[in-house]
Amino acid sequence: MSDRFYFRVIGLFILLNATLLGLKAWLLDNGVHHNVLLFGNLALAALSAFTYNMSRKGVQADSNSVFMLRVYGAMISRMMLCLAGITIYAVVNRAHTSRITIFILMGFYAVYAICENISLQKITRQRNQGSVNQEAL
Repeated sequence: MSDRFYFRVIGLFILLNATLLGLKAWLLDNGVHHNVLLFGNLALAALSAFTYNMSRKGVQADSNSVFMLRVYGAMISRMMLCLAGITIYAVVNRAHTSRITIFILMGFYAVYAICENISLQKITRQRNQGSVNQEAL
């Protein structure tokens, strides 16, 4: 089973960073904190790789309880760490918090979550097809 998730995340990270760098002047003119977006993109890519690894181990587990623990643990840890990051940003920049920055970061979160879920669905399909083929024998 070839796992191309990490290549997808790296490609997505590069694409989002290139977009941010290309739109830097426009973003700064609209009051967006560009450095926060760059750091947030890096943090979300790393967090996505961590939670994907955690979820993948859950999908490959034989026990349903281990599956539930891993997948829900990955989902909750991703949400809580993102919430903590946005809260820290809002507290540190209390007077100059940019709503546009927060919405862009939420968009990044959604893009990385979709990429992760698509890859996990492919692994699940491959595993299910393998178990159906073994049952047929």
